[in-house]
Amino acid sequence: MYKRILVAGLLFAISASLAWAQSGAYPNKPIRWIIPYAPGGGTDVIARPIALKLGEVLGQQIVYDNRAGGGGLIAADMVAKSAPDGYTFLVSSGNTQVFPTLLFDKIPFDPAKDFALITKFVTIPHTLVSRQSFPPKSIQELVAYGKANPGKINWASSGNGASGHLALVVFSQMAGIKVVHVPFKGAGLATTAVIAGDCDLISADPGVFLPNIRAGKLHVLGVAGPKRLAVLPDAPLISESDFPGFESSSFYGLAAPAGTPGAIINFQHDAIVKIIHSPESLARLAEVGAYPVGNTPEQFADENRREVAKWSKIIKENNIKAD
Repeated sequence: MYKRILVAGLLFAISASLAWAQSGAYPNKPIRWIIPYAPGGGTDVIARPIALKLGEVLGQQIVYDNRAGGGGLIAADMVAKSAPDGYTFLVSSGNTQVFPTLLFDKIPFDPAKDFALITKFVTIPHTLVSRQSFPPKSIQELVAYGKANPGKINWASSGNGASGHLALVVFSQMAGIKVVHVPFKGAGLATTAVIAGDCDLISADPGVFLPNIRAGKLHVLGVAGPKRLAVLPDAPLISESDFPGFESSSFYGLAAPAGTPGAIINFQHDAIVKIIHSPESLARLAEVGAYPVGNTPEQFADENRREVAKWSKIIKENNIKAD
């Protein structure tokens, strides 16, 4: 009975917010999504299809605006200082909501106070891959190789303080091996270096690697998630290889400037969650190794607070700063 009441209440809330929007009050002009990365990256793979579908649902264009630079700070600051009228949103990530205060001495906005979170689209577990000629072919072999060759493993990342960099720090400490971090300006350049044999390893979203994995240019060592990926069913979890509990991931979601009316936040939330959990979206997300989320604003904020607490100690102890 309780579950039926809960579901009925949720359906009523969704229908009410949609009816409010369809009354003509909102939206009555194009909506802009600010993306803190260059076009063609992993963010676009997740967010652009959602934006296109949302535009169809709302009957208004979603203007997809890539504003790369500053490790995500430029785009986040733009949205933080935008009018809270429901027409400007930030495609958020760890770089805009979790890591800014941990990696930079001074930032122009407050990640916790200057945004009204809407929902997390997805969580994407990192996948650890190596150049094909790298001798270790499993996590266990990697650890043994690292202990026998301290300081000789070159581990690429998309930059200092990036999630892939933090993953290598945690993994190398748990494994008791020493690696050389080689930062690049983006996962694409880092992946190219691994394929070319200039670096040995990289850990990032699986969508970055899938074409090169299928082409036999990269070898998968493990997935840093809680369950195996349908798109890489034979790839073992790192937590299954003597590293219980080891997880590393990225996320993407949507945020608005603080002060955006609650009715707009609720409407955007309900419409986006419905899109995320549509059969079309679920199939597409599975193909790029992403777990759909669609949580509440409160849950999204709580998860970010926990992530800040989790990474704060690691970043400070290792004196990690962004590029």
